[in-house]
Amino acid sequence: MRRLIALLLVFLLPFSFATAEWGDEDLLIEEIIESVDPEATPSIYESDGSVLLTITCTGDFTIGGDSRKAKNIFEEELSARGGDINFTMRNIRDVLMQDDMTLVNFEGTLTESKYVPEKKKKNQFLFSAPPSYVTMLSDNGIEAVSLENNHIMDHGEEVYEETKQVLTEAGIVYSNSTEIGIYEAKGIQIAMLSYLCIDRYESLWDKVPADIQAAKAKYPIVIVSFHWGNEKDYSPTQNQIRMGRLAADSGADLVVGHHSHRMNPIEYYNGVYICYSLGNFCFSGNSKPSDMNSYLFQIRFSCLDGEVTTKGFRIIPIRISSRTDRNDFTPTPITKETTMDAIMNTLRENGKRLEYAVTEYPLEWK
Repeated sequence: MRRLIALLLVFLLPFSFATAEWGDEDLLIEEIIESVDPEATPSIYESDGSVLLTITCTGDFTIGGDSRKAKNIFEEELSARGGDINFTMRNIRDVLMQDDMTLVNFEGTLTESKYVPEKKKKNQFLFSAPPSYVTMLSDNGIEAVSLENNHIMDHGEEVYEETKQVLTEAGIVYSNSTEIGIYEAKGIQIAMLSYLCIDRYESLWDKVPADIQAAKAKYPIVIVSFHWGNEKDYSPTQNQIRMGRLAADSGADLVVGHHSHRMNPIEYYNGVYICYSLGNFCFSGNSKPSDMNSYLFQIRFSCLDGEVTTKGFRIIPIRISSRTDRNDFTPTPITKETTMDAIMNTLRENGKRLEYAVTEYPLEWK
């Protein structure tokens, strides 16, 4: 309110002098404020003066296909949709546009290059998409990506640098193990760190807490993304649990994980939510994964006078496809109550192995 009053005074003060010369009555500042249409100048502040941020996190985002193969299931679907690359987000866009930031794990590359490093030639999957496909992010409310995963180097170092450049030019913030990503929403800076943990834990036990502490000293909100665990596992390994809690103890405000392509339970440890795996989101790696259920994780932070408070979370159960017979790469909110119950029961059942697992998975904000 003080900022609004100051701005009004800057613009209206010359007019007050003019009206005095004309003999008009003085206009009180209270009358000026009351005359302002609140719908025309929406405030970012809550009634207590705090700023409330809503952040959405999703699972693996993999588009395009393998340049070594003649057929590409993603391109075939794109062609059937008239070439509109935004077909994938049509059922989820409204959700992503209404939050303050969306963070996805971008698992692949943005390039026309077909170069494959020698050590990658025997891999079952390699992922790349044309750089123009970056609009799937920028057009649909996806502001940030983590780039630490086992596919970001599918086409070598040069393509990795190209992918980062494409993202930057599109206004997408990225993070990795050496580059912190900073996104500002409502005047609040959100710092993001990302790490590939598979076979690298020993080199990260000291690095991760040091990085988090350094980031927390500068930025009010720190989100840490981990690519870890075993594919198709529904619960975390002991290394994941240790690393997730270490991140929380080191000052992270949120910990999110990927790689298993399956939903994992959420812990609430030391005041921090740890999402061990958010499953898949938009995933072109398989024409019909054995489990196409997943969820979006949304969290709210209240920021007041430099202090950040977590204000709870909710999940949005989704299928990674709008169809049940195959994967059409279109994440779609689930409305069938029995399916939503099955997802929450899966999360709760697998959470029984975790000491600090949440017991409720709210679908609405409390």
